[in-house]
Amino acid sequence: AYLCGVLLWLGLTLAMAAVATVLAGALGTLIPAVSGTAPRALILVVTFTALAIVNVRGTALGSGLSLISTLAKLLPLVAFVVLGLPHVNAGNLTITALPPVDKIGDACLLLMFAFFGMEAALQVSGEVINPSRVVPRAIALALLGVGVLYVSVQLVAQGVLGSTLAAAETEKAPLAAAAAQFAGSAGARLILVGMIVSTFGFMTAMMLSTPRTLFALASDGYLVRPLSAVHPDHRTPHVAIAVQGVIVFLIALTGTYVKLAIMANVVILLVYLACCLGVLRLRRHDVVTDPPAPGVTPFRMPGGAVVPWLAAALIVGLLAPASWQAWLLTGAVVAAASLGFLRRARS
Repeated sequence: AYLCGVLLWLGLTLAMAAVATVLAGALGTLIPAVSGTAPRALILVVTFTALAIVNVRGTALGSGLSLISTLAKLLPLVAFVVLGLPHVNAGNLTITALPPVDKIGDACLLLMFAFFGMEAALQVSGEVINPSRVVPRAIALALLGVGVLYVSVQLVAQGVLGSTLAAAETEKAPLAAAAAQFAGSAGARLILVGMIVSTFGFMTAMMLSTPRTLFALASDGYLVRPLSAVHPDHRTPHVAIAVQGVIVFLIALTGTYVKLAIMANVVILLVYLACCLGVLRLRRHDVVTDPPAPGVTPFRMPGGAVVPWLAAALIVGLLAPASWQAWLLTGAVVAAASLGFLRRARS
């Protein structure tokens, strides 16, 4: 459980940094004057400072901002699908040859990054009423909605651009390039704005949840005690939030999206693998008969006797093409965290 907490924090921190680079890049494309190195650093400083302040002032304010940004980022994507569907060329969707297996593995590993973040709902479950009912339903509905939207967006982009979707000139903002084909420059700008709002919304949600892991580890004595401090007025882990913002800023300043995303994938997939094995053990011990609090029934996963095994096999397959740099980083963090655990156990 301790290592899962450490890995989850590391993975989501890398994910936040990766998305932050996309936010800065989209702003640079929309406003060329802020595309340089110094303006990019300033954008990151302002963004993380604002997110830290909002989340220090309270969970309700942070979750409200996350909800608003989520709704705002959905509108351009829905408009992209609705307006782009009539312009889809069916010939662009034809599969003429299957790609090599190793390329499929690489693509799947990077694609998983788009579905991460659902575990953030668990990190604030201590501040949610009836979490065993609310959190699983929220995760299931979110994944279903996101999956349908992703497929629709991909079909429109592929159907409009065809083979040029993979061209270098469309790599930074492929949806903007597709929107320009059927909605002109105004459509491309709308997509860029939606991209900025989307990445900001993700970072808002992660800044709400991820610092709570630092706070929890510090409260249990695994990290320095100041990280477990609670703001006297807002009752939020303000020190952990501030430290989280500084760490993500430094990583985003020095990394690239693809490298950070793949590293985050490896780390979080290991947590998911541990969760799959944990479900099997919890079901074996019939944890439902021992509720964590009076009147609270733990969530029992449908198909829990089979799904975890299938998911574990899929995760192992996804991890196979990971780079040695990602494994080196993960191994170093696990080793350092394990030494810290043993030190605390002896003391």
